[in-house]
Amino acid sequence: MTQPKRYLITSALPYANGLKHVGHLAGAYIPADIYTRYLRAQKRDVVFVCGSDEHGTAIPIQAAKEGTTPRAIIDKYHEAMKQDFEDLGMSFDIYHRTSEPIHHETAQEFFTYLNDRGELEVKETEQYYDEEAKSFLADRYIKGTCPNCGSDRAFGDQCENCGRTLSPDELINPVSTLSGSAPVKKKTSHWYLPLGKHEAFLREWILKEHKDDWRANVVGQCKSWIEGGLQSRAVTRDLDWGIKVPVAGADGKMLYVWFDAPIGYISATKQWAIDNDKDWKPYWYDADTKLVHFIGKDNIVFHAIIFPIMLKLHGNILPSNVPSNEFLNLEGDKMSTSRNWKLDMRDYINDFVKKENGGEQCVDMLRYYLTQIAPETKDSEFMWKGFQDAVNSELVSIFGNFINRTWVLMHKLCGGKVPKLHEELLDDTDKELMKEIGNAKSKIENLLEDFKFREALFEVIDLSRKGNQYMQKKEPWIKAKKTTDDGPQSTEAQKEIDNCLHLCLQLSANLAILINPFLPFTAKKMLHMMKVVEKMLDWENAGKLKLLSVGYALRAPELLFRKIEDDEIKFQVEKLKAGLVKKEEQKVEAPKSETAALKSEIVFDDFAKIDLRVGTIVTAEKVEKADKLLKLSVDLGFETRTIVSGIALHFKPEDIIGKQVVVVANLAPRKMRGIESNGMILMAENKDGKLHFVNPDSIINPGAPVN
Repeated sequence: MTQPKRYLITSALPYANGLKHVGHLAGAYIPADIYTRYLRAQKRDVVFVCGSDEHGTAIPIQAAKEGTTPRAIIDKYHEAMKQDFEDLGMSFDIYHRTSEPIHHETAQEFFTYLNDRGELEVKETEQYYDEEAKSFLADRYIKGTCPNCGSDRAFGDQCENCGRTLSPDELINPVSTLSGSAPVKKKTSHWYLPLGKHEAFLREWILKEHKDDWRANVVGQCKSWIEGGLQSRAVTRDLDWGIKVPVAGADGKMLYVWFDAPIGYISATKQWAIDNDKDWKPYWYDADTKLVHFIGKDNIVFHAIIFPIMLKLHGNILPSNVPSNEFLNLEGDKMSTSRNWKLDMRDYINDFVKKENGGEQCVDMLRYYLTQIAPETKDSEFMWKGFQDAVNSELVSIFGNFINRTWVLMHKLCGGKVPKLHEELLDDTDKELMKEIGNAKSKIENLLEDFKFREALFEVIDLSRKGNQYMQKKEPWIKAKKTTDDGPQSTEAQKEIDNCLHLCLQLSANLAILINPFLPFTAKKMLHMMKVVEKMLDWENAGKLKLLSVGYALRAPELLFRKIEDDEIKFQVEKLKAGLVKKEEQKVEAPKSETAALKSEIVFDDFAKIDLRVGTIVTAEKVEKADKLLKLSVDLGFETRTIVSGIALHFKPEDIIGKQVVVVANLAPRKMRGIESNGMILMAENKDGKLHFVNPDSIINPGAPVN
């Protein structure tokens, strides 16, 4: 097969709404990083892009939880995720963000291109609307029972339990996450991508062209979607957070996050090209580019059906492959941020990587285990005991042990230098090892090209296992005893030692090359021990038996990995269970009282001092540089007052004009953000922290007293 001219590798853009756990790392990031590092070692033209997805409804939801703004949330978590990825060895060429102007421009151009050519359709439909919150509900703001598995952890776009992609209409007993009330249907107009028009293309492209080279889980899920009937999908939504629809009269409408997020791969490539004085277009328009999307199974439909349709209509290349992993569970249960049953990347970094000198070896230990148990074809399980066994029984006892034994014996028996190979004394055992070294390159290469990273890593470790077996057969430490005698026997024994350690050192150099895509920090440490430059890690050097020159002095041995102790594992398991218990206690305690505790008792005369009046909101506007404040003009009948109220996170200014409210009319004036506020609006707060106006149930003249 002809090698592509260039490669563009993407990892799914993570929501910038919180720290990410190791399940995410195993699903879309480590596999992509392994593949990219392999391609770079092949000296291929490759660009690896990723970035934060900052326009999903998860962002304003998290902002409400933390009592802040969506902008503050994305700024906080973008930097946190970027640092975590860097600490764990992800080698992105760019880690971008969808809040950047270049992304807004790219996404709007993409929409306009499709819309101007009639590839989108405008439809008036009924969508869920929260009458209490006075807001149309994005899919993530609707929760209910999953029709597939019966879990009550289903949202309007996906079930958190079984992972099935859903639509709000499929939910059983849907409720609004804003108010907790049942939503109603209300008419609204949106732009739609008619997926059904492209069914023939998808059948040919996926079910025929890629039925054999794509993973079975990807083809299977696509087939299920296609045969279930492809429905038109909205590309816009009613929301106040996101990328504005670039059409006159589309006020209050944003591009749907599923539409704008994958376009983030394009905008990230553009920014990379600007930063590196490159041309971005060949990576998205040239058929000689291989585009590969690394994702988790919850993203299959978007990356294998919907985004390819968008790319085809826009004139871009299509993905050559969409390697999707299944889910990674944790200690017998599904990872869940809401239940606190998770291992965040940041927690691992703090507990292992940053707690000791040489923490990079702990990075590679995690990368090793996550690759070894990667859920490539079915869900897999992260077990702390399994992590310990993988490190201690394989990395330490097999790979690390072989390298350490080779270096120790080379220094002890060969003066710390690469010994000569005496070809006249090579036996069948020597030749078998040489053959294994020569064959390993193509074997591992083929597996990497087929995205079989677990098998490829096994082959690398197995090659080091064969090195240990070879050394055990040769027993150079036994032969060393013969070298103390004089005569021909002594000379021949030393030559046999030389041959053994020469081949073990050449194998070690090969192992550094082969392990590099998987464990880059380990490969770097091995280079240091061999006193060679990084160029030796070029893939073309794999399989060669003359990588280290005879007579070349090597550094003293260093342990590549450390053992994981029992008390470390016990601590992690207890910490995990304690986090779950704490979360469950919070769940139990929260509903204990639907209302806040009563304040201290007052007498009637205290209450009589308060002058409560009915007012009508005449105008409302946001206060500059104050995310929570609205400046209101309230008609009290006898005068119009300016009142500053902290309700901006709960109400849009345009939605509350004309609303009747109860005002504390005799409250002393107070300046807020330089504005004098003359009164206070009475509000009620429900159990979810959502504010509601306290107002009369029928229209009353402004200024009427409330007794």
